[in-house]
Amino acid sequence: MNTMNHKGYTARVEFDERDSIFVGRVLGLRTMISFHGETVAELRSEFETAIEEFLRDCKEQGVRPEKPASGKLMLRVPPEVHGAALVAAQAAGKSLNQWATEVLEEATHL
Repeated sequence: MNTMNHKGYTARVEFDERDSIFVGRVLGLRTMISFHGETVAELRSEFETAIEEFLRDCKEQGVRPEKPASGKLMLRVPPEVHGAALVAAQAAGKSLNQWATEVLEEATHL
């Protein structure tokens, strides 16, 4: 997946072969933010403009801008998975939170 980042926001980028343009969409928000450009430079500029406009609109409306993630992750998993993860964390000498954070970081290539 091709992505761009600006001020903590990430957008997925694809090439629309039919229209010969790059198309981007900001990920992780309820608000739909999309943009496009004919060149990578134009796409980057449009992405940054879209984020700046989003932040300005939030400020004008007096609302806190939505962020892609709060840092809190609630999961519902089968008890067997929860138990196995707890054992793996304890075997590694870590809390379940520390262990899960490392597993997620590795899986997302951070």
